[in-house]
Amino acid sequence: MQLSTASWPEIEAYLSRSRGIVIPIGSHEQHGPNGLIGTDAICPEVIAQEAGDEDGFLVGPTFNVGQAQHHMAFPGSVTLRPSTMIAALQDWISSFTRHGFTRLYFFNGHGGNIATINAAFSEAYAPWSLRGEPAPFACKLVNWWELRGVGEVCKRRFPVGEGSHATASEVSVTYYKYPGFQKRVSMDPKIAPNGPIRDAADYRARFPDGRIGSDPSQATVAAGAEIVGVARAALIADVHRFFDDAG
Repeated sequence: MQLSTASWPEIEAYLSRSRGIVIPIGSHEQHGPNGLIGTDAICPEVIAQEAGDEDGFLVGPTFNVGQAQHHMAFPGSVTLRPSTMIAALQDWISSFTRHGFTRLYFFNGHGGNIATINAAFSEAYAPWSLRGEPAPFACKLVNWWELRGVGEVCKRRFPVGEGSHATASEVSVTYYKYPGFQKRVSMDPKIAPNGPIRDAADYRARFPDGRIGSDPSQATVAAGAEIVGVARAALIADVHRFFDDAG
C-alpha cells in the first residue's frame, strides 16, 4: 500500500489496524558512467514498494534528495545541507506523528545520509527527553544493503569489483526497475580506485568517473531481480518486528 496512491479515508482505515509506516530515503547523485543519478532513491523505493504491496504495510513517499555535497562536481547531482535535511525530516516526522503514526521506519539507500538521519532522530526525540517524558513514537534507520541475506547475494553475484559507490549491485537493482535505461559503458580502469571521501573537488580528482572500488559494467537485470527478491522478504520480516514492538 502506497500513501501517494491512497485516499485519506484509506489512510484513516489503515491507522485503525497499524501505526507503522516505511519511508524510503535516498539521494540524487552521480553513480559513475553507467549508473542512474536516482539510484540511491530508486533502490529503497522499489524494494519497499514491492514489500508493501505483498504484505500490506504502508509505504510513504520517497525522501529522494539527501546529503550528497561530495558529489557536486558531477553534473546532475543534487544535495541538501545537513541542517536543511534535518529540518525537513523534522517536518516529515511531525506530520506522520500528528496523524497517529508511532513507528517510523526509514529505509535508506545512501551511506552519506546516515549521520544526518541519526541527527534528525535525536532532534525529534530531544523535546521529549528535555521534558522528562517518553516520546510517543519511535524511529528506525535501516540501509537496504544490510538486510538479512542481501550482502551474501551481492558477494556471490559480484565477487570482484562490487566496490562501495556505483556498485554493481545497486546499478543492477535500478536496471531491474528500469530495464529500458540500461547503459553499456566501458570502464577504465576496469575496477575503480578506493580512497577517502571529502569535499566535491577532492572527490572528482580522486575518482574521475565517479566510481569507488567498483566495476558496475557487471550489472544485470537478473542480478537486480534476485537482490530485490531477497531484500523484499527480509524487509517484510524486519518491518513486522519493528511495528510489533510495543516497547
